[in-house]
Amino acid sequence: MTEISSLGEFGLIDRLTAGLPAGHASTVMAVGDDAAQLHYDGSTDVLVTTDLLLEGVHFDLTYVPLKHLGYKAAVVNFSDIYAMNGQPRQITVSLGISARFAVEHIDELYAGIRLACEEYGVDIVGGDTTASRQGLVISITCIGEAPADKVVRRSGAKPTDIICVSGDLGAAYMGLQVLEREKVASAGQRDFVPNFAGKEYLIERQLKPEARRDIIAELAEASIVPTAMMDISDGLSSELIHICKDSHVGCRVYEDRIPIDYQTAVMAEELNMNLVTAALNGGEDYELLFTVPLADHDRVKDLKGVHVIGYITDEDKGCALVGSDGESEIPLRAQGFNPLAAEEVPEEPKQANVEAKSSDSEK
Repeated sequence: MTEISSLGEFGLIDRLTAGLPAGHASTVMAVGDDAAQLHYDGSTDVLVTTDLLLEGVHFDLTYVPLKHLGYKAAVVNFSDIYAMNGQPRQITVSLGISARFAVEHIDELYAGIRLACEEYGVDIVGGDTTASRQGLVISITCIGEAPADKVVRRSGAKPTDIICVSGDLGAAYMGLQVLEREKVASAGQRDFVPNFAGKEYLIERQLKPEARRDIIAELAEASIVPTAMMDISDGLSSELIHICKDSHVGCRVYEDRIPIDYQTAVMAEELNMNLVTAALNGGEDYELLFTVPLADHDRVKDLKGVHVIGYITDEDKGCALVGSDGESEIPLRAQGFNPLAAEEVPEEPKQANVEAKSSDSEK
């Protein structure tokens, strides 16, 4: 028998969905992107994505407030729709609830989901509830839409395209490290008060991320349609490799162009962690990673909150991180969070010298 961990999450998905037929003309894009793309009548396509969150795997209620969890569970689905250059419109919410939860607990969870929907203009249109024996389970399906000729997939990147990313990277991962550190420190203490002073931005990025609809609006206003795009949920390295694999291209990303917030840099130093490792592999930033033609460089570099970090190459050149010296190269590896992979300690790249950005949020 083959162990699932030998395949990992995406390997298992590839195995299960390989050769699946699309029996309906309305199925434009099925498995293999941030959302499925469906076309019916007219010029607008429907986008559908779903996400499953399990207590103990994706979240820890020791330090995650239920309202924040509900908000995040909804927003990460909205992010997938934005990553296809679409707009989220409706969600369905399904919950598996264990006996230790009271009605008031679920009210708090739903309050967060409703707040996210109000903030992003999304309707809750259905769902399901059932009992769970293993804790809280949350499954959200989001339905969105986009003009058929404006939908952006992972597979459109071309050599000489430039690689762009929104916001800053690694903050959500560092926020998780702060929360985990304070959880350990609180063990056995009844009146423990966590120390989050100076780490507020990191905590917010972990507990209450926002989807980058502002970047989608900026791109539309500038009449720029990316050639490929994803949101960064599993880490920059993983998402870059996905785009390159699906587009049959390679890439070069510059170490000293990766945007990193000041608080992230301070926390990495405090924990004696490699800063670029956190930015490349941390995940849960929910920023947008996208490519645009070289001809759009002057327009895209002036967009607020957008950073040009590299370029697309021919496939045979592979995927690599270019060191701060501008010459040395380190092959990129997909080392982001993978719940189905066997546990291992990620290999750190060489020590980096990355300039940290201001701690002010760019959102």
